[in-house]
Amino acid sequence: MTGAKVLIVDDEKAIRDGLHKVLVGEGYETELSHNGYSAIEKLQASDFELVITDLKMPGMDGMEVLKAISILQPNVPVIFITGYSTVENAVEVMKIGAFDYLPKPFTPKQLLAKVDKALEHRAFLLEEQSPARHLSEQIEGVNIIGNSPAMKKVFMRIDQVAPTDSTVLITGDSGTGKELVAKAIHHLSPRRGKPFIAIDCTTLVETLLESELFGHVKGSFTGAVQTKTGLFKVADGGTLFLDEVSNITPAIQAKLLRVLQERTITPIGGTNSIPIDIRLVAATNRDLREMVAEGSFREDLVYRLNIVPIELPPLCEREDDLSLLISHFLKKYAKEIGKDIQGLAPGAISILRGYSFPGNVRELENLIERAVVLTKNRLIQAEDLEIDTCTDTESDYINGRVPGSAEELKWMKKKLREDAVKPLEQAFLLAALERNNWNVTRAADEVGMLRPNFQSLLKKQGISLKYRGVVP
Repeated sequence: MTGAKVLIVDDEKAIRDGLHKVLVGEGYETELSHNGYSAIEKLQASDFELVITDLKMPGMDGMEVLKAISILQPNVPVIFITGYSTVENAVEVMKIGAFDYLPKPFTPKQLLAKVDKALEHRAFLLEEQSPARHLSEQIEGVNIIGNSPAMKKVFMRIDQVAPTDSTVLITGDSGTGKELVAKAIHHLSPRRGKPFIAIDCTTLVETLLESELFGHVKGSFTGAVQTKTGLFKVADGGTLFLDEVSNITPAIQAKLLRVLQERTITPIGGTNSIPIDIRLVAATNRDLREMVAEGSFREDLVYRLNIVPIELPPLCEREDDLSLLISHFLKKYAKEIGKDIQGLAPGAISILRGYSFPGNVRELENLIERAVVLTKNRLIQAEDLEIDTCTDTESDYINGRVPGSAEELKWMKKKLREDAVKPLEQAFLLAALERNNWNVTRAADEVGMLRPNFQSLLKKQGISLKYRGVVP
């Protein structure tokens, strides 16, 4: 399978370069990572046919990388290379899912033989594998509704990660359903019979949040009149969901990192570490990597939180799901309020289909509930929705439209920024492609971007490789 894409992970540059030289010489495409964190980042951004990784590395070792691969790209075989060539090591890595084991030193011939076998094994698995199942029925209990391609990807990722204990980071705009996804992961996991504890990190000041999470001993601070058990311990055996984790302070970031590394907590004022057994799921509507660049969030904590990412699309990118969601909320609130509602009038449907939903699914649910309460008919009318029918374009603001809520303000600001940077991004992409004769890989490398991210930006800006320009 020459041409296959191989990820090489080793903290020794000489080893990385040697493997790269041998594999590229045989026609393989390679990417190199100097540690486990970098490897996971590349696995999140791009697909691979094979991973070759060192076993002993500082920070995140090869076994942790293997566990992440089993979730992010479960059909990718892993070959371990190590100087610790004992039978015990070989048996251990094979037990946790490695395809093969290659002790140092090894010859190019030995390496290529292992690579060939691993890729043959992967091809066999893909041939025999039954079609991936979707989770619509299983997740219905926590009301995740969707049949669009974007949501099918979300369901697939939930299906992959739920049986494991890996940490999950859910990202998406406000109102997209991040807590529902966290509940679905817990509901489908072996921890389902244990507590699911959720806390919004925006609702408490630092001292109270620290006490809520880690607990405190009596007398540790003013007002600590009795010992309090923290939520990390309350959730023992289950799942702890940290919503809007981007809002935690540097001090709590440091303590959270320690928890994820050591799986113990120390209450405020306490001296003894308490072991915990929890699954951590975090969520944010902000870009944590941007926060790292700004200096407001720890990079090492991002790596620990972002083992398995799940990105929720905004409702405006889920047109196929709109009818399903409307039907679901209509039935739900008609039953709760006790009204015989048969559906929506054509005018109401037209308004909903033309609306941008800056507040996403949460806003749609609120609109339908309000309409059910207000309507005097068996069909929801346009006026029952109470939606401003102005079109959601930049000219609305220029013509005097003012956002009526914080969510709408956020959406309009985001759109204005996108419209402002669009010509710049298009010019940037076109120039990079022109300089590299429209070769995407070379253009991405030249400007310092990962190829999948570069391709995603091309798609976003409507740039066609076939027509070599911007297409409507």
